[in-house]
Amino acid sequence: MKAVALTRYLPIDDPQSLLDVELGTPTATGHDILVRVEAVSVNPVDTKVRSPKPQVEAQPKVLGYDAAGVVEAVGEAVTRFKPGDAVYYAGDITRPGSNAQFQLVDERIVGRKPATLDFAQAAALPLTTITAWELLFDRMRYAPDGGGAGKSLLVIAGAGGVGSIAIQLAKRAGFTVIATASRQDTIDWCKALGADHVINHREALGPQLKAAGFDTIDAALNLADTDRYWTELGELLAPLGHVGLIVEPRGELRIGDPYKAKSIGIHWEMMFARPRFRTADMGEQGALLDRVADLIDAGQLRGTLTDTLSPINAANLREAHRRLESGTTIGKLVIAGW
Repeated sequence: MKAVALTRYLPIDDPQSLLDVELGTPTATGHDILVRVEAVSVNPVDTKVRSPKPQVEAQPKVLGYDAAGVVEAVGEAVTRFKPGDAVYYAGDITRPGSNAQFQLVDERIVGRKPATLDFAQAAALPLTTITAWELLFDRMRYAPDGGGAGKSLLVIAGAGGVGSIAIQLAKRAGFTVIATASRQDTIDWCKALGADHVINHREALGPQLKAAGFDTIDAALNLADTDRYWTELGELLAPLGHVGLIVEPRGELRIGDPYKAKSIGIHWEMMFARPRFRTADMGEQGALLDRVADLIDAGQLRGTLTDTLSPINAANLREAHRRLESGTTIGKLVIAGW
């Protein structure tokens, strides 16, 4: 089968950083399904895993942590899917990724592809959707239906992949959503997704929130820079508030006052935790992807795809990584078709 892989960890402008390779097609056993991949998306985790380091892989390593495709075969323990089913999923960071014509993935972390989306549109959603859903509704414990009523939520980096779906999930849950963006196109994108207010993350947040009518906020998702906003969020969050984090800090964080004084909940989200550690509830990821598919098909959520490259090959994946590393992308970028 065709695949895109690496053996060395190099800067993305090096043509050897991602390579076109031929690999054997795997066989589905147990809870695994074999998916014929139709489209993949790129996320910061792809560029982080690929980033320069001295390690050399003895065998080609396939990245890719977002995909949509068709079930080709199923293992003997599979009960949720059959050959021919259209699916979408983020996969497992400890296993070969989705940048290949065929991929094995545990059925429990796979969802039914939204019927109203094509494969490219569907591939844009899984990783970011799982991240936002688990952070808001599993970690912070807000109810998906109405749990944010009467509460305010700040989404830092609202136009990014996770922010683009987090805004929608939060609005549906009843939050008043304040997103951050710094360019007119990203401001317009956040508003189109449902943000009630948009402020500039390149400037002090407090004065802008006050001007918008918020002396404090009930919850915040820092999806961009944990260190930069840590002190300011501690001041802005209301007592008994919550802060959600997905970016590893560069240095130490002071988690005492005002966080301790206000009893603020600090929540880390790593959407690969369930499949990586094979938690007893790893099937919740497949269930939430099914639920999101229903919400999309019902018109209650929209896709976040903004650009598509084709076909799936090393050159286009290098270009996708380059764009993502530039920090200027909006929503999600997908590579579709072989």
